[in-house]
Amino acid sequence: MSNPTQLERYKSLLNFLDKRFKEDITIKDIEEVSFYSYRNINRIFLALHHETIGKYIKRIKLEKAAQYLKYSDTSISDIAFNIGYSDIAAFSKAFKNQFNCSPSQFRETQELKLQIQKRAVDTDYIHKKPSITFEIEELPSLDILYLTYHGTYENIDGIKNTWEQLVDYALKNNLIDDDTICMAEILDDNDITDTIHCRYNAAIVIELPLKFEVEGLFRTKTIAPQKYIKFLHKGSHEDSLITYDYIYTHWMTDIQFELVDKPTIEFFLNDETDTPADQLLTEIYIPIK
Repeated sequence: MSNPTQLERYKSLLNFLDKRFKEDITIKDIEEVSFYSYRNINRIFLALHHETIGKYIKRIKLEKAAQYLKYSDTSISDIAFNIGYSDIAAFSKAFKNQFNCSPSQFRETQELKLQIQKRAVDTDYIHKKPSITFEIEELPSLDILYLTYHGTYENIDGIKNTWEQLVDYALKNNLIDDDTICMAEILDDNDITDTIHCRYNAAIVIELPLKFEVEGLFRTKTIAPQKYIKFLHKGSHEDSLITYDYIYTHWMTDIQFELVDKPTIEFFLNDETDTPADQLLTEIYIPIK
């Protein structure tokens, strides 16, 4: 898509959907946000996302429900209501169509997987790292410039390519210096969301307003103040998957905080271009109530 007007309308629609996906979004809402007829913006959306607006909203809702089932003991009826379903039967049917099992079966399967994974991860973790510790911290409001990567989080090369594009763009616009804070937003669960739909935002903290119009698929937004549980990962970005496995397999039994519907944030404390991989430090912030 080379038309800047189309891009801006598409980005406005994405921002709207990401904030309001739990609500009853109408065709009129979409047309008012995008300044296009629903038919035309849906064509643009399909070309860029490989799914229609309606399917995108439904998928995001059900994937959020799956996260609740996996990482909380919230009742199924409360989960259905929380993501915008007033009819539990309709929710169960939609969930089964998406995940090929009922919500209760999904929860039971995930509990069993976590038990098995916990035993495996504990053995691996003991040989590689000391016992994990965490802190509770509230982050202030953050303004960021970011570019979204779509795909599995295990594709380190793909994520690095996204970072290279962001850094090149930021350098071109004089947004990077020695004090620039580099961070990432992890929006989806790699085990729940299909690989092509997983989202990762490579980002830098900026001061708004910018002195130029943001172009292409680069976007800006403000992350609201939020309380987090903070972990420190030491080692390569590839090895961070071990840390995440440890965190989430122990979430229900040992950590026991209630998750909220906001992205996990990573802050990169040193530069991989001049730091050995085993000395890299990454702060992992998981949003909690």
